Parts: sequence; structure tokens; C-alpha cells
Amino acid sequence: MSTAQQVPDILSPEFAANPYPAYRVMRETAPLIWHEATRSYIVSRYEDVERVFKDKAGEFTTDNYAWQIEPVHGKTILQLSGREHAVRRALVAPAFRGSDLEHKFLPVIERNSRELIDAFRHTGSADLVADYATRFPVNVIADMLGLDKADHARFHRWYTAVIAFLGNLSGDPEVTAAGERTRVEFAEYMLPIIRERRENLGDDLLSALCAAEVDGVRMSDEDVKAFCSLLLAAGGETTDKAIAGIFANLLLHPDQLAAVRADRSLIPRAFAETLRFTPPVHMIMRQSATEVELSGGTIPAGATVTCLIGAANRDESRYADPDRFDIFRDDLTTTTAFSAAADHLAFALGRHFCVGALLAKAEVETGVGQLLDAMPDVRLADGFEPAEQGVFTRGPQRLPVRFTPVTG
Repeated sequence: MSTAQQVPDILSPEFAANPYPAYRVMRETAPLIWHEATRSYIVSRYEDVERVFKDKAGEFTTDNYAWQIEPVHGKTILQLSGREHAVRRALVAPAFRGSDLEHKFLPVIERNSRELIDAFRHTGSADLVADYATRFPVNVIADMLGLDKADHARFHRWYTAVIAFLGNLSGDPEVTAAGERTRVEFAEYMLPIIRERRENLGDDLLSALCAAEVDGVRMSDEDVKAFCSLLLAAGGETTDKAIAGIFANLLLHPDQLAAVRADRSLIPRAFAETLRFTPPVHMIMRQSATEVELSGGTIPAGATVTCLIGAANRDESRYADPDRFDIFRDDLTTTTAFSAAADHLAFALGRHFCVGALLAKAEVETGVGQLLDAMPDVRLADGFEPAEQGVFTRGPQRLPVRFTPVTG
């Protein structure tokens, strides 16, 4: 068992500035660390994080979400297990795959992307984070749910507070209080809308959630509200950072950008490699149900386990030259990258694999394609070098670009 003193601390400014060298040290010399400040065991190797996520032996639970997620979202599908989880997942999953996604929501995605791009396509410059990435997924989710997009600023403030709460590893009381206020405010906003929608079902996702029934089980108003809260936060933050990350990575690798521009079927490859190389979420917690032996030592039962996705996705034992961004690498399978059979860990794995993975893929494919159409010669603003920020979630905060306006 290693202690946090042997490697850069995950709460240190050095780690926040660039965690990847620390991840390498952890994998090589301290694959299991007891971290006193977060009262958790930190796991960094691919094989260990994969084992925790897949949990084939019933060794890990999501009981930690009772204190980590429930205070801001209420009780969500992430906290459930067994039949209760299977039924709840069956209630929500159809909207995020197959014909519903393709026929009902793809037009919503395309329209929202186009509206945002139309605001800057004739200007020759944009900040792809502020003008597009932070707005696009939240607008899509609000539109899918049949909510008023005029409330975008409120949605964005709420999900920013929720993500800050989830990443509040140092326990800042103001961040905690802001996150808990969000749960109250979102409930006050959402519950009347849910009740009204039950009386007047439409063709939107919120109506589908209200009407869904599996084996005689329907979602309560609180269930629907909690899922919508989770969807706004998780779907907003992760897709936001993924789109910004794809462009940052491609702009720093002009040959790969040129390849994607010429062949849009490479967009899923660029997305998969971005999820591996610069994942939007760098850590996910689980709780040990039993005593478990992992690389570097033993985790006792009932402990919080911090799985470092950002470290595992750059494990040298799993990926060749892992610190190189390469959309053409042959050790990352694009065809399974957005399913529970993925060989990167950015969407987790197992029964809690991200239910919105295919929605994210559809948003990214549409958004990146439309942006490349509008900015065929896109390049970074003079003198600007993209830089990631964040510890729990991570991505570029700004991405100013220049391009020749497309007329007509």
C-alpha cells in the first residue's frame, strides 16, 4: 500500500495543472494509494479500474452516491442495483438508442447545432467553448425534454453547481451549499412541469419518461425529476468538454484534422480517441462491498474507491504510446467505443455504463461535422495554446479560433 506523499497529491496545484505525469507515477509505483483528504483508495491502472467498473464478482457498489450524488440530484438510477436498477434502466434507455434517437431526437440535435453556428459562421472567429460547446448539449437536452430553452442560463448555472459539488474533493462548504441549493431550485422548477406533462403528454422525452412502464412499474415524479437533473448535469458537462476536447486535439494535430475534414466517417474515431486521451470525466467513485485485492494492496470492505479514468486510459500496458493522440491507433476499437463493450473507460463499464453514450455520439458527430462545414479552414487564434482545466472533470475553458467565413 502506498501513501499519497510519494506522488503529486490530487488536490495540489501541480496536479491540477497537468495530472498526466502524476498518473504515470501512480501506475508505475503506487497503483493503490490511501488518500487521507478524500478518505478514499485511489486506483490508477487500467486492469484495476476495469475490474471495479465491470464488477463481475459483486465486489463494488454505488452506495457512495448516497452522499456524493443524492444531495444534488435526489436518488437516481446510479444508486440502484439488481432488479430495481434493471427496471429503471429499461424505462429510460429506449429514448437514447435506436429509432427514438434517430428519428425523434436527431433532428433536434441538428437544429440546435445549426442555430448556434449560424450566430458566428459569418464572423470569421469564435470561441468554440463559450459560443458552442457549453451551450449545445444543454440546449439539446432542454429541447428533448420539451423545456423552454430561454431558461438556458438557469440550466447552465445549475449543472455547473452540480459538477462543482461532485468535484468538491477538498470539501469547500460554499460549493457544498451551492450544490444542495440547486437540488431545491431544480425541484421547484421541474416538479410542476412534470405534473402538467402527465396531464398533457406530448412527443418529447419528458412525456416518454412520464408514460414509460415496465413490468407494471412507472417512474414517480421524484424519479423523473432526479433523472432529468442527472441528464442535464452529466449530459451537459461531458459532451461540452468532449466537443471542446476533440477540436483542441485536432487543432494541435493538423494532419489528423485534415484527415477528419476530408473523411467525416473518421469523426467517431476522433471522438473515441479523445475519450481515451483527454476524457471529460477523470475520476469516478465506487464503494467496496467486500475486502478486495488489487494491484498494490488490499481495499477493506465499505471503503470509497476513486477510479482514475484519466490515468487508466493512458496505461502503457493497454495502449501503445498512450501519451500520443492518434485517431488511427489500432488498439482502440471504434465500433464498440460507445457501447458497454468499449475498451476505453470514459463511459465506465458494466451495468452502470453511461446510458447516454449514443446520444453523446450523435451530438458529437453532428456538431463536429456542421462546425467543419462552417469553418473549413479553422485554426487556433494567433498565439493561443489550448489548456485543460479541472480535476474531477477536465477540458479546455477557452478555444478561440479563426476561419474564413462561408458565404451563401
